[in-house]
Amino acid sequence: MEAVSPLVAAPSVSRLSLFTAFLKVGVLGFGGVAAWVRHIVVVERGWMSEVEFAELFGVASTLPGANTVNFATILGDRYAGLSGAIIALAGLVGAPLLILVVVASLYARYSGLEDVRAALAGAAAAAAGLVVGTALKLLRNLTPDLVMLLVVAGIFLAAGLLRWPILGILGIAIPVCMVTVVIRERRRG
Repeated sequence: MEAVSPLVAAPSVSRLSLFTAFLKVGVLGFGGVAAWVRHIVVVERGWMSEVEFAELFGVASTLPGANTVNFATILGDRYAGLSGAIIALAGLVGAPLLILVVVASLYARYSGLEDVRAALAGAAAAAAGLVVGTALKLLRNLTPDLVMLLVVAGIFLAAGLLRWPILGILGIAIPVCMVTVVIRERRRG
């Protein structure tokens, strides 16, 4: 695994651009927004490369809390300081919070209907597909080696099939990855 690369010639990103980008992510991304974050930040806006995105998203995913919230906060801070972090976060969660309040009140009233249950089952399947698709896109842009692929397979087995607690899994996987990187770096140096 290569060391995290710094942003090369980081683009100038306004606070308004941060807000509108993450507002779009928040409005469009249901059931998981990582795919939208990647598309808007890398493809549409060109704020970072695929590798830079994968690295920063990886960092955001290791922190407590929602990975896209962490990503928006880090990216907003990188481009516009504390106010950029707050603005990106407000864009990401503002509209979904309003939509959630409306949907929650509708769900409370109509959750007993069979059509509503069927629609929610379909939405859950679509959300699972988005998560898998985003993971595959991130994986193709990295160059994992055998050890890292074994760690990923172990995490999938432990979380997905054995249903072990995620904190325990991360408590094992993170140190294994860190030790692996340190050993590699010492061999190179």
